[in-house]
Amino acid sequence: MPVSAEGREMKKLIVMLHGVGSSGADLEGLGLFVQQVMPEVLFASPNGTEPFDGGGDAWQWFSLAGVTEQNRPQRVISARSAFDAKLQAIFEQHDVTPGKDRVILLGFSQGSIMALDVLATSRFPLAGVVAFSGRLASPKPYHVAADASALLIHGMADQVIPWSESEAAAAALTEAGAEVETLFEPGVVHTISADGVSQALGYIAERFELDPE
Repeated sequence: MPVSAEGREMKKLIVMLHGVGSSGADLEGLGLFVQQVMPEVLFASPNGTEPFDGGGDAWQWFSLAGVTEQNRPQRVISARSAFDAKLQAIFEQHDVTPGKDRVILLGFSQGSIMALDVLATSRFPLAGVVAFSGRLASPKPYHVAADASALLIHGMADQVIPWSESEAAAAALTEAGAEVETLFEPGVVHTISADGVSQALGYIAERFELDPE
């Protein structure tokens, strides 16, 4: 098992980031499934930082009201402070220190946008990012860590965020120096598929350097 510089076993934490109009509870089932396969892995599935514009018991990371290709990057920038505070609170709750311990951000849709923004800016040391049905909305220039890694998974029948957004994100992050894997799924819509989860599990095990059973 990997150990930290202090000699303790490194913790392994996945933070799951839901899409707009959803809540942390929607990804808890996936977190519990990961724990069944990898019992040593911790997970957190928080609510977004803002109540959903559409009301109800739902959340978002930033508003989509009036969003355009031109103003989306600024919305991501404006969301960073509250988002980072939310992550920091999770790290403290689980006694995790990114860099000394291993952290993966796993996002869906808008959650993927926020996860990829952390990767593109290196605000926290990450073991990796799993981004389902997302896009890279962060403004350039990108400042990725030397060991930056991401798995981008996207359905090619997605009518919410076109799969070409993940294709473009993979190209941009690779150019910036990140190691990027992709899975583009024909016929799959805006969702997390069984094949996507299977691919993600393999990636997580590799990035966490889990010993095979």
